[in-house]
Amino acid sequence: MADEPNDPAESVNRAIFAGNQFLDRHVLKPTAQAYLDDVPERARRGLHNFVANLHEPEVLVNDLLQGNLSRASVTGQRFVLDTTLGGAGLFDVATDWGLPGHAADFGQTFGVWGIGPGPAVQLPLLGPSNVRDTVGQVASIVASPLSQISSSTVSDINLAGGALGVVDGRAELLPETDSLERSSLDYYATLRSLMAQHRAAFVEEGREGKVADHPATPATEPPALPEQQP
Repeated sequence: MADEPNDPAESVNRAIFAGNQFLDRHVLKPTAQAYLDDVPERARRGLHNFVANLHEPEVLVNDLLQGNLSRASVTGQRFVLDTTLGGAGLFDVATDWGLPGHAADFGQTFGVWGIGPGPAVQLPLLGPSNVRDTVGQVASIVASPLSQISSSTVSDINLAGGALGVVDGRAELLPETDSLERSSLDYYATLRSLMAQHRAAFVEEGREGKVADHPATPATEPPALPEQQP
């Protein structure tokens, strides 16, 4: 049937999901909770802005690959303003100046080009995805503009930003995932479905060239839940 999940390797995916859940409960979730409890909100916002700004060059590349020139212009201006006047991205002055951020990644670009999502996959440590977006993540690692700079300082910043981004993203999602896990009869299937819907909407946003205020959300990050419950 058309609404059946495209998950031919479900047994393997569920095994990986169980391992991800173990690591999340014992490592990532406690770390994210400590981050929320011990780091002041203003500092968390600055760190969030810093991580988002590190993603802007990749967003710019994908805006251009999608032919979204207006979005590319906004992204380029954001990166310059926030990197300079925003203290290396700690302050999002671009949004205050009428240049809201948006996300774009290689998975979205492939979707805009007409490539279908393919079967569902569960990535170790990274969670639910699909074949197209998994290839997109590999492309992101290989083709990200900052990764092309042969500088130990840039590499260290990228590494620190990546680790911080994981913790910051997990902290933002704690209320949603806790609520979802409590209410779901099958947490794996629910996350798989929500992620598929989120990514389909994300690709459609790229096709339409919308500028939305949700900067640099990683491709595999679970989507925010509907209003029933972030």
